[in-house]
Amino acid sequence: MSALPLWAAVPVSLLLVLAGLVTLTGSLGLLRLRDFYERMHAPTMGMTMGVFCVVLAATVVASLQQHRPIVHEWLICLFLFMTAPVTAILLMQSARRRQRARSYKPE
Repeated sequence: MSALPLWAAVPVSLLLVLAGLVTLTGSLGLLRLRDFYERMHAPTMGMTMGVFCVVLAATVVASLQQHRPIVHEWLICLFLFMTAPVTAILLMQSARRRQRARSYKPE
């Protein structure tokens, strides 16, 4: 296995650090925001942007190691980008139904 050239190692390292910072920001948003609906946005954005940076770094490293374009990591990214918003919507709908059920007072 050959070493990664410096011109590729620096951007890959920066992408991985950026992914960690974005994920940390999403986690802090989860802790700091007040209610469930506000908390849904920060981790979802942190997860999707963090995964994007990691997948981009993995694509660069794998492509340079194999000496050909490697793009199958983007399938993981595609599936996460499709399922994260759907999961968030389903969780918010469930929370709204639960809130309505608690506030409903039969006469």
